[in-house]
Amino acid sequence: MIALGLAHLTALQLAPAALVAEAARAGFAAVGLRYIPATTDGPAYPTEVGTEAHRALKRVLAGEGVRVSDIELVQLTPAVDVASLAGRLEAGADLGATAVIASGDDPDQSRLTAHFAELCRLAASFGLRVDLEFMRWRAVGNLAQAAAIVRDASQMNGAILIDALHLTRSGGEAADLILLPDQWLRSAQLCDAIAKPPATEHAIIAEAREGRLPPGHGALPLVSLIEALPADTRLSVEMPMPALGARERITTAFNATRNLLEGRPRGTRRRGCRG
Repeated sequence: MIALGLAHLTALQLAPAALVAEAARAGFAAVGLRYIPATTDGPAYPTEVGTEAHRALKRVLAGEGVRVSDIELVQLTPAVDVASLAGRLEAGADLGATAVIASGDDPDQSRLTAHFAELCRLAASFGLRVDLEFMRWRAVGNLAQAAAIVRDASQMNGAILIDALHLTRSGGEAADLILLPDQWLRSAQLCDAIAKPPATEHAIIAEAREGRLPPGHGALPLVSLIEALPADTRLSVEMPMPALGARERITTAFNATRNLLEGRPRGTRRRGCRG
């Protein structure tokens, strides 16, 4: 069984220590942590290197045998102060994270590319990769736009986060991934959803934040997507589903994904993978 990660959005109401404990109980090998708010009033749980809170979290991680895969979410807005993020990146790296997730929130592509490159350089100083996540309602809303930013920024640690829901809802498909370099595809998030896409932007956002389904319980072409990724792409589950309590939600996320992947080899990427 492949080692799975748990994205914090799956149970964002849980502080990191509780998330780690529940992730370990369910069978997850890693967690992503929300260190920077994704919305103006959204929750986030940053720690600082040298503080007791940070040391306590490291003890929980070690005790539960869970690693931190990434921290999120840097919003690359027109006014983003990349240098001010150094403390967050240092703390994430100290916990063992290998990546920081960013979103593209600037309609000026040249400026956005420059900020992405700046973030990559800062992240590299802490040994981190930067995974650019595209979301249909943001300025970087599809795979092609994300690929253009990563290509033009020309940073060795620049990559793209593939979220199964965002890829499908933005009109992308598994076959599109085959055209990208392996080094751009280091991480992917799995979930499922109904076949019919939401009709409005508000509904699209609501689905992403609270309307996802367990992998294998909907209509997204998850098998094709997995086959189109490099064999060593790290997989995590992002399944916010308020109808279930946090513990049941996390357990369901793990079991559903394990059942989807059970006995399914991950090897050479195949051209023409389609759902």
